Amino acid sequence: MAPTVQEIRKAQRAEGPATVLAIGTATPPNCVYQADYPDYYFRVTNSDHMTDLKEKFRRMCDKSQIEKRYMYLTEEILKEHPNMCEYMAPSLDSRQDMVVTEVPKLGKEAAQKAIKEWGQPKSKITHVIVCTTSGVDMPGADYQLTKLLGLRPSVKRFMMYQQGCFAGGTVLRMAKDLAENNRGARVLVVCSEITAVCFRGPTDTHLDSMVGQALFGDGAGAVIVGADPDLSIEKPIFELVWTSQTILPDSEGAIDGHLREVGLTFHLLKDVPGLISKNIEKSLTEAFSPFSTSPTGTPSSGSPTPGAPLSSTRSRPSSDSRRRSSRATRQVLNDYGNMSSACVLFILDEMRKKSLENGHATTGEGLDWGVLFGFGPGLTVETVVLHSVPTTTLAN
Repeated sequence: MAPTVQEIRKAQRAEGPATVLAIGTATPPNCVYQADYPDYYFRVTNSDHMTDLKEKFRRMCDKSQIEKRYMYLTEEILKEHPNMCEYMAPSLDSRQDMVVTEVPKLGKEAAQKAIKEWGQPKSKITHVIVCTTSGVDMPGADYQLTKLLGLRPSVKRFMMYQQGCFAGGTVLRMAKDLAENNRGARVLVVCSEITAVCFRGPTDTHLDSMVGQALFGDGAGAVIVGADPDLSIEKPIFELVWTSQTILPDSEGAIDGHLREVGLTFHLLKDVPGLISKNIEKSLTEAFSPFSTSPTGTPSSGSPTPGAPLSSTRSRPSSDSRRRSSRATRQVLNDYGNMSSACVLFILDEMRKKSLENGHATTGEGLDWGVLFGFGPGLTVETVVLHSVPTTTLAN
């Protein structure tokens, strides 16, 4: 008797939840220190005469909680492309030439680290999801990355452009669906961000643009996601238990970005941290509504958002939980700045590294459950509920 459609559907699906099996990160070699950045920024943009604006920018940098960032752009590159140093000079072609090439290259570095950690042949990768805020092109960065890595031509590709900071959560949500609905799938997820598309000189008419100049850095994160891991050869790190996406109420126009001849412009039109703080408790409640009870010791890690880092841990009374839950977010912001979609993957990497260094029983810095938030244009919120895998599993 031929199998029924229901039997076929069941055979196509995994038994268990999607898990993060490996993580890799990469940055450009050019490191800029935040304490020195105001002088550098105003010098390379020929804006030293704007003394009052420079002092405002210095205060932005001082309050950013960032120690250093990594950038593809160097002073030499900017001297070759002076229009990029103006506030509104046509420069999209120059920017595109850079990011179309550099986004896949940086993504390759992170992906190679994740694949090496995973320890399995590249031929086992069934799906590729690539995300970036810059470098729209055809064929896209997903195609270029597939070629650079030497993946199978038949690998199933997904390309996400122009999503912004929340997209690190979006790609995890997509990877979860793919892994759980395609038995045996191994999904390579890559978020690669190069800020060359939005670097520009200062202006006193749009201070929100300068906020971005004070916060954004370049980086790429990669994860491999799959369900039903073979524990003899694979080492799961986090289980992706639940995901959602929502638009915050009364937030239209809170964060806008527009691709123009001058590059990618962005605007912060409302109190973004205030909007998030007002709605975050509801997001936490909804995250755990599928469960009969909220797991104890719940950490919450939010990717750094334009304006300020956010760690939403007010849902638990434990001050120790609050400190631990926000530690990874603060550390990533301190060391790399806001890398848009790549931030959440760096945060996952930081959490598991600290867990192993400190001998915690789980990959969640000693806590079993966590909520990872990504915030971005819309104002859109991506929520991912994570369950930490015991570090003894990683050690075996």
